[in-house]
Amino acid sequence: MPKGASGRIVIEVGEAFKRRLYSVLAAQGLTLKDWFVRTAAEHIDQYEQPSLLPETKAVSSGDRKP
Repeated sequence: MPKGASGRIVIEVGEAFKRRLYSVLAAQGLTLKDWFVRTAAEHIDQYEQPSLLPETKAVSSGDRKP
């Protein structure tokens, strides 16, 4: 997908998905832009500022050593 110089982001999704998303956002009093900018900013922050706590991996019972 081309990346232009404008501030626009365009994605194509299915009609049913789009309706469900807009419905949930309306129930929360959010616009798509508000939700996207907030969610994208949180994602960027998590990427740029990784947690200081070490990640722990869940160990399944099959992975445990006796």
